[in-house]
Amino acid sequence: MPNPACPACTLEDVLSHPEHWECTTCGHEWPKEAAAEVVRVVKDANGNILVDGDTVALIKDLKLRGSSQVLKQGTKAKNIRLVDGDHEIDCKIDGSSMALKACFVKKA
Repeated sequence: MPNPACPACTLEDVLSHPEHWECTTCGHEWPKEAAAEVVRVVKDANGNILVDGDTVALIKDLKLRGSSQVLKQGTKAKNIRLVDGDHEIDCKIDGSSMALKACFVKKA
């Protein structure tokens, strides 16, 4: 595992000690277990956990920004992909790429 970047100064000049990391630039120390990667959990409108490859359905009509089209309630998106950001779901609906918020879908 490569050394993580310092959370204080974001430089990668870090020393590894048995129980903690130490930045050689600013002197900041932090425990090794805090450097473990946090797993993000995305839940739908009903509280079900979503994973890559799930099929979801819209729970309300959504207007598409920049056009007069509307995605109707019940429209399904298959084989979703979870991404970081405000719109957590990347999918294709009727052949068009979409980014959706998880609060507007339910697991199908």
